[in-house]
This record gives sequence, structure tokens and C-alpha cells, in this order.
Amino acid sequence: MTIPTTEGSATTGAYRVLVLNSGSSSLKYQLLDMSDRTRLAVGLVERIGEETSRLVHTPLVGGGTERRERTGPIADHEAALKAAAEELAADGLGLDSPQLAAIGHRVVHGGLRFTEPVVIDDEVLKEIERLVPVAPLHNPANITGIRTARALRPDLPQVAVFDTAFHTTMPEYAARYAIDTETADAHRIRRYGFHGTSHAYVSRKTAELLGRTPEEVNVIVLHLGNGASASAVAGGRCVETSMGLTPLEGLVMGTRSGDIDPAVTFHLMRVAGMSADEIDALLNKKSGLVGLCGDNDMREIRRRIDEGDERAALAFDIYVHRLKKYIGAYSAVLGRVDAVVFTAGVGENSAPVREAAVAGLEELGLAVDADLNGVRSDEPRLISPDYARVAVAVVPTDEELEIAVQTFALVGQTRGLVGQAHN
Repeated sequence: MTIPTTEGSATTGAYRVLVLNSGSSSLKYQLLDMSDRTRLAVGLVERIGEETSRLVHTPLVGGGTERRERTGPIADHEAALKAAAEELAADGLGLDSPQLAAIGHRVVHGGLRFTEPVVIDDEVLKEIERLVPVAPLHNPANITGIRTARALRPDLPQVAVFDTAFHTTMPEYAARYAIDTETADAHRIRRYGFHGTSHAYVSRKTAELLGRTPEEVNVIVLHLGNGASASAVAGGRCVETSMGLTPLEGLVMGTRSGDIDPAVTFHLMRVAGMSADEIDALLNKKSGLVGLCGDNDMREIRRRIDEGDERAALAFDIYVHRLKKYIGAYSAVLGRVDAVVFTAGVGENSAPVREAAVAGLEELGLAVDADLNGVRSDEPRLISPDYARVAVAVVPTDEELEIAVQTFALVGQTRGLVGQAHN
């Protein structure tokens, strides 16, 4: 979609967007002023439904950074959102403000129907519910957040921004699994991909860093957090991504296995007597880095490696080996690569991961400058030497800003806000 500038309407004066990310037992929120894309407040409610619930709220108006905490039982997402609204109101940023233009919701799975953000109505909500079988861990929580916010502000536009939307441009030969077509279609089995808001934002920012338009560049994006995914982006459009029907496929992650022979599942059923739920838990929660060495924090793994820990070293090598495979594969898919970009927690902060992932790929035009790679910064930056044929970059992701931008753009289109093309 075209991203317009955030010029507000003189008639509404509504510039603010509240971004909600509802998890099964958590609620993350950010309030942004879209006239200059600044954050006014950020917060997190965690352990919802427990006696030990906690809300952490940080007002950012006027450069403030002093956070406030409250603890005690928060029964459900409705109570969580009301508590967050109280904190916002205490800073003069309440949900009843006429400056609030919309609420943007992160929704993990949009299937094939939702290729762009959409204003939520009853039919949209029903379709998101119909997608629960392919996103049983995520969509129910997203739905709860939507319902709660609609109840609190039924007059305000609520926009769903989907993790999967950016990847719907994949060609059929990349999105299809090689299984019986009728079975696949009947049960919506195909590769959807996730982290789409991050891949969209980072690929666009990478083009900006190179001084070019998104349509001019081919980029490999490596989103490396506790969850990790890669994408091949050609001319601003995703043509391949590592996650599939679920976020389990692809790279080695903090607790997820990534790519694995499907027959491992049957083997564990027959030989180990494990149930489907037990195998699901194994592959999603007890595998990846934590399964290999007991830690899913890359900083701790690197500390252990420095102390000579062989399990940690092997886990790191497996992690990097998978990264190299995807960089090579996506170089073949794209044909021409202008940049390989690292983002998210590990990608932005672990210089050893970046160095190791690129090492030995000189024939692909890749190299990392040790001094540039060692610099810590919150700004997008190149870490490759001038002679490298392919740029290597670090671009901090900002999924909340991307959700806010897409939400405000859509509300602006429906309400006639002024805007023009912007990267």
C-alpha cells in the first residue's frame, strides 16, 4: 500500500493512534502522534488473569521517561485496557480525547483475504475468528483485544493490521506446499509467513538508507528475535519468506525448531509414544536454542561460548548455519541482491551473529567491516565495507510505528485526510 504523510485533518484535528498488541495473557500498547510520528506513551500489562498481574506505563510527553508500575490482579483484557486507559488519562492522553483518530490492532493471521489493513466491522471480526484454526495461539487473543477496544470506544475506527499481509504477494509456487491440492485447499494449508509489519517497515527503510525507492531494490530481511524469520523482497514486494502455515517453520529460533523433517512427528508418536500436543509443545517451546543448550538469550549463549561451553558453541553454529542457508537460497530466488539487512533483538544487537552469518559468503558479494559492525546505535546503518558488492545493514524495526502508519493512512483515506506518497 502507499504510505501517505501524516498530515491531519483541519476539521477533525485527530492525529493520535493507539496501537494495541494483545497476547494470550498480555497487552502491549503505544500511543503515537502521527503529525510527527512521535510516541506519547508506551505500556505493558502482563500476567493478565493472575494474582500477580503487573502494569508498566511510561509517559513520553515532553521527553519524560519515568515509568509507573502497578501490581495486583487484573482479571481480563477488558480490565487491562481500562487500566491502561486510566494511566493514559493521568497524563492527559485519555481514550476519550478528540485527538484520538483510531485504534490499530496487531492481528497475527489474516489468511488470503486480508492483504492490507482493514477497518474492523462485524464481518471482518467473523473472518478473523474463522482463521483461529490456523492461528490458535494468537488470533483468539487479538480478537479479545479488538472486542474490548470496540466496547470502550464504539464510535472510533478500529483497524486490523495483519502480520501475514505483506507476504500475500508471494507467487503460488512459493506459497504452496507440495501436498494434495484438495486437502490443502480444504484446510487452508499453505505458506502464509509472519512478522510482516517488520519486514515491510525494514525493507522500506533499507531502500531509504541506500538512497533509492523500494521499487528499485532487492533486499533479504533477517528478523532475528526470539521468533525469527527471513524474507526475500523484490522491488518492495515479498516473494519468499521462511515461516509457513505457522511461525514454526524456517530459521532456528529461541524456543522453536524451525525447519525439521515432518516425519520426526510420526517417529515421536510411534517410538516415544508422544501425543500431538506433547510434540507441539516440544517443537514450539522446548526446541531451538533453548532445546540445544538450555538458553534462548543470545547474550547468555555468547557469554557461555567465551567460557568454553561446547553446547552453547554448537547451538550458535547451528543457528548461524541455518541463517547462511537462507541467505544463499534467497540470493538465488532474487537473482540480484542489493542488501542483506539484520533487525529485531538479536539482529540489531548481536555483532557476532551478524559477522558469523556473512562470513564465507564473499562470492555472493557479502562482507562485514569489523569496526562498523561493532558500533552500537539505534539508527539504521551500513556495516559493510565500501568495496562490498552487496550492502549489509542493521535497521532497527518498529512494528508499532508501522501499524500506526498503516492505521492512520487507512483512516485518512476513509475520512478524507490530506496525504501524499511517503517512504
